[in-house]
Amino acid sequence: MESAEIRRRWLSFFEERGHTVVPSASLIADDPTLLLVNAGMVPFKPYFLGEAKPPAPRATSVQKCVRTPDIEEVGKTTRHGTFFQMCGNFSFGDYFKEGAITLSWELLTSPVEKGGYGLDPERLWITVYLDDDEAEQIWREKVGVPAERIQRLGKKDNFWSMGVPGPCGPCSEINYDRGPEFGPEGGPAVNDERYVEIWNLVFMQYERGAGDGKEDFPILGDLPSKNIDTGLGLERLAMILQGVRNMYETDTLRVVMDKATELTGVRYGEKHESDVSMRVVADHMRTSVMLIGDGVTPGNEGRGYVLRRIMRRAVRNMRLMGASGPVVKDLIDVVIDTMGRQYPELITERGRIEAVALAEEAAFLKALRGGTNILDTAVTDTKAAGGTVLSGDQAFLLHDTWGFPIDLTLEMAAEQGLTVDEDGFRRLMKEQRERAKADAKAKKTGHADVSAYREIADTAGATEFTGYAVLEGETTVVGLLVNGLPAPAATEGDEVEVVLDRTPFYAEGGGQLADTGRIRLDSGAVIEIRDVQQPVPGVSVHKGAVQVGEVTVGASGYAAIDRRRRQAIARAHSATHLTHQALRDALGPTAAQAGSENSPGRFRFDFGSPAAVPGTVLTDVEQKINEVLSRELDVQAEVMSLEQAKKQGAIAEFGEKYGERVRVVTIGDFSKELCGGTHVGNTSQLGLVKLLGESSIGSGVRRIEALVGVDAYNFLAKEHTVVAQLQELVKGRSEELPEKIAGMLGKLREAEKEIERFRAEKVLQAAAGLAQGAQDVRGTALVTGQVPDGTSADDLRKLVLDVRGRIPGDRPAVVALFTTAGGRPLTVIATNEAARERGLKAGDLVRTAAKTLGGGGGGKPDVAQGGGQNPDAIGDAIAAVERLVGETA
Repeated sequence: MESAEIRRRWLSFFEERGHTVVPSASLIADDPTLLLVNAGMVPFKPYFLGEAKPPAPRATSVQKCVRTPDIEEVGKTTRHGTFFQMCGNFSFGDYFKEGAITLSWELLTSPVEKGGYGLDPERLWITVYLDDDEAEQIWREKVGVPAERIQRLGKKDNFWSMGVPGPCGPCSEINYDRGPEFGPEGGPAVNDERYVEIWNLVFMQYERGAGDGKEDFPILGDLPSKNIDTGLGLERLAMILQGVRNMYETDTLRVVMDKATELTGVRYGEKHESDVSMRVVADHMRTSVMLIGDGVTPGNEGRGYVLRRIMRRAVRNMRLMGASGPVVKDLIDVVIDTMGRQYPELITERGRIEAVALAEEAAFLKALRGGTNILDTAVTDTKAAGGTVLSGDQAFLLHDTWGFPIDLTLEMAAEQGLTVDEDGFRRLMKEQRERAKADAKAKKTGHADVSAYREIADTAGATEFTGYAVLEGETTVVGLLVNGLPAPAATEGDEVEVVLDRTPFYAEGGGQLADTGRIRLDSGAVIEIRDVQQPVPGVSVHKGAVQVGEVTVGASGYAAIDRRRRQAIARAHSATHLTHQALRDALGPTAAQAGSENSPGRFRFDFGSPAAVPGTVLTDVEQKINEVLSRELDVQAEVMSLEQAKKQGAIAEFGEKYGERVRVVTIGDFSKELCGGTHVGNTSQLGLVKLLGESSIGSGVRRIEALVGVDAYNFLAKEHTVVAQLQELVKGRSEELPEKIAGMLGKLREAEKEIERFRAEKVLQAAAGLAQGAQDVRGTALVTGQVPDGTSADDLRKLVLDVRGRIPGDRPAVVALFTTAGGRPLTVIATNEAARERGLKAGDLVRTAAKTLGGGGGGKPDVAQGGGQNPDAIGDAIAAVERLVGETA
């Protein structure tokens, strides 16, 4: 049974039994404590924590998940992987243990022809929590599992919590016996390789307190409503149903390894080393596709770094198997073809995914070349110091800065006869991971920060947003915090956070900045509002300061936003939509939105593109936008189902989380996007849009900055003034400016070249005199000295080589000249063949000189270059070179 069919059967089974099918959420977690969605229940977390009301009492999903705690272990075994799909069914106060247990057994054991998975009931083993008599009884009496195939395990294995105070409860796991070839008998308590866990049923019935680890926390009592959270690993079930030994041999990963074989000639199963590389490539390329598909782009921080790391690890392992050229496109395509059966959006977004992935591959191949140079220098320095071990610091630098995998450093160092301090490297990696874990643990306490807002939401309900229709209106204070703590009242000068029952203030979100304004209470109190946020869904928190009087919970008043600011932001937001559509028209669907910020009179728009947008294209985009403004198109908003919006072709932003009902903003016949922001009523209200330019903000991501309305007019007015000043300076019309300025710059460049030629000639004229003045150091001609300040590195190099060429070839010669350029010392040293035969190498001499100058350098044995920080040390550097020549010659 193919993975796509396993997924289809799961959703169909539970939908037929009253569950609402919830589409997989984006891998980009809508949770400040998570980098990526790492479990099937993550999208349902707000319902279990009581932060939001569930959409239905029963739900089911197949959730995309990524876990990356031990990336280095992926490939070494057949059990580690980064991407997986978690099939889940959930009950929010509806059915409990008996319902969850009987449903799971029915789906697993029902015949294939009746919609089930057809597993042999005799091969299923059950584990329950130590004291969960109720679950064991249901398994024995309701389902009919014999007592000898039910085992009790402790808190570590069969008790679940989120790791923070909140819901928790015992688990019951369903395990499949793969047979004696996978290990001894005894059930999952003895051997989890033979008895593979395929489904975990979590019975949320208790509330836990604070504590560390999986076992050290108190149980505070029963939950008011009992919930069910289950998870079945799709890949594990596919492994069983497809009759293969491990997940890498299942349909969605095997095809990637087959493509790797086609590209490298290496076959899976031939030897351990290449099998490890095959598994790395298959897992990492699939994960890369899924991450890019959800809007992640490679970078040096957060989830972008996760993507960059696994992509580079995959490319490196392809090279270890013999691939020499680019390979990513072929691998990406086979992943999209396979996973697209389950996630059709991958096929739709193929062009964008390929563009991002190919750009990262090209960047890594370039980094590989640069890192190789750094490694060569480190090897040379180690050997020069008489060492045989490359330090862990150097290996970590290569890994952390250049993305050099440790196995690459080990291999290349071995080729030079060196080993690597792996213990030192591992120690630094461990320290880095521990810092990351500490940060993650600290973030988990974030739930405590929003508890006060949740309490307000529980008692007062969600904030009604009236700002689409009105900019001011009557309101009531339903919640008040002073210095982050709930308070009954606040007085003049207090910094406050105010929750209203209804508000015209837009809370920051979707790239749009928050409204500002004032709240005037009937008592005469005035609150100046500077920011509005939604720390928990549906609750708008107004942040500001009490200007006059006393604010109390329950007080009535009048809330009014800054109209001019809102109108300017609305113009910017509508202009962002027009820019997005115009870019997609010009560049194709790969120019998908990757972020934005709409502020008064200006906006920035981030989008996917593997290369810079040509200036001519940007000009065309700007013209198209302003042509739309002149068409006076109406801007309309409509709330509809997500499915209906997709059918109408509305564009959704990658990484955004949408509910079942969405707001669609339509601009005439030009643009249609899912958007919760505020907009103008007609494009004519924008006045003018001016694109200031575009730039790179990361691999495969570009940013456009632009002005709207009066701000755009003011910018053009200043530009006009500058043009007028230039016309006066060059005595020409505006259309003549490019030609006239280009002519002036050309003459200036010619003059600079002439000056450079004159300076070079003057420097080289000194060559004969320097050669004639060579010292004799134990039979070696040594030329040292300092040439005029400002001599370029190229001119200094030419002079050194010229002087060396004037000394007879049969006489050992060393030429070491110094200068100061830009306030920093610079040296070039050259030796001839006769000198090198005596052991005098330019690289060794440069390192000695550069160390004295407070810097570094390197190069080949015949010529090398270095520099430093201290120009006053040039005399000492010359003396150091002379000493080393005397000792060596």
